[in-house]
Amino acid sequence: MGLEAEIEDLREEIANTPYNKATEAHIGRLKAKLAEKKEKLENQSSAGGGHGYAVEKHGDATVALVGFPSVGKSTLINALTNADSEVGSYEFTTLDVNPGMLKYRGANIQILDVPGLIEGAAGGRGGGKEVLSVVRTADLVVFMLSVFEIEQYDRLREELYETNIRLDTEPPNINIRKTHKDGIGVTTSDDVSLDEDTVKQVLREYGYVNAKVTIPHDLTIDELVDAVMDNREYLPSMVTVNKADLIDKSYLPTVKKELRERDLDPDDVLFISAEEELGLDGLKERLWEELGLIRIYMDKPGRGVDYEEPLVLFEGDTVGDACEKIGGEFDERFKFARVSGPSAKHDDQQVGKGHELADEDVLRIVARK
Repeated sequence: MGLEAEIEDLREEIANTPYNKATEAHIGRLKAKLAEKKEKLENQSSAGGGHGYAVEKHGDATVALVGFPSVGKSTLINALTNADSEVGSYEFTTLDVNPGMLKYRGANIQILDVPGLIEGAAGGRGGGKEVLSVVRTADLVVFMLSVFEIEQYDRLREELYETNIRLDTEPPNINIRKTHKDGIGVTTSDDVSLDEDTVKQVLREYGYVNAKVTIPHDLTIDELVDAVMDNREYLPSMVTVNKADLIDKSYLPTVKKELRERDLDPDDVLFISAEEELGLDGLKERLWEELGLIRIYMDKPGRGVDYEEPLVLFEGDTVGDACEKIGGEFDERFKFARVSGPSAKHDDQQVGKGHELADEDVLRIVARK
């Protein structure tokens, strides 16, 4: 039996097994085996070669536009950036990944217009695996839906999930430490609902014989498998609804209802028209917020503060991260830094590499000679 048939049999057995405490460990073992088989099939497909999409990351952050064919991604990226992506009213206009650069608030945000995804992309249809591999490298996933086909969202999320992309969630916080004896020991907090035998079954499926496992919070079997596999990408996402200029007011309640059915707040979703360039200012602002970018104005010796070309970092980044991005010998020669602005207790506060920076801080690095 081939891997694809084995995968299908496992999926069918999982679907046909009622979930309860008596079957939980068995289902856990099946799901672990399924994930292992899928990864093996993926590795075989990758080894077979074929056309890939190798896009080098540039700029301060990277956004992947994800949508079905002809939803308007090429039109949008042309309106936002300096890209020149072919636009057509037929499917599969974009046959290669087309990067463009959005310049906003001093930041260079790379936007990838990837070929339109189709159902079954994770299984290889339409070059989907190559496309999805590009999405994994992004800092933010932007779903682009047609106002007349909101249900596309379900299929798109499923395709991303099948290629090990986890959206809008944090990696499970569990610790697995291999030992030399005593089998598998499981320590959990009181709110963990998974049975201890289920945890052991999943770990055994991945070859663990002796290990200490600590699970501090509740999680599902799927999240446990994700944690053990340790090859998932955890990315934030946002949703845009295109062709809003074509919608009739009487149809708007239907659109909002379809969004709510998918746990999407209509007030949180951005309605745009790429063709008419409507709502794009709001989209740029939202991209900035979702990416969590901050501007750091560098105080350069003898030249003063550079407010024109800020150093762009992510929220939570430190002085050490700033040194690393600047490059050169700053990391090795760093003595201390002086910070003025939102993150400082006072102007010209002396700080070390661990100091967390904030948007519109002024930073001066003092280096050893």
